[in-house]
Amino acid sequence: MALDPQLLEILACPDTHHSPLTYDEPAQTLTCTQCHRIFEVRDDIPILLLDEARHPGAAGPEEETA
Repeated sequence: MALDPQLLEILACPDTHHSPLTYDEPAQTLTCTQCHRIFEVRDDIPILLLDEARHPGAAGPEEETA
């Protein structure tokens, strides 16, 4: 199931600039148009926590090594 288009219109980056987010449905991510942080969408719920956001080029959860 995709995110509701009305929800996508009001979502914004939780950082102080509150820029709009772009949705990548196949990757299930939201990306900030200003700082380019990548936020996961899990079970159709956007996880807009700065502590859990990835930066472009950073390893994703499946790429991290212990």
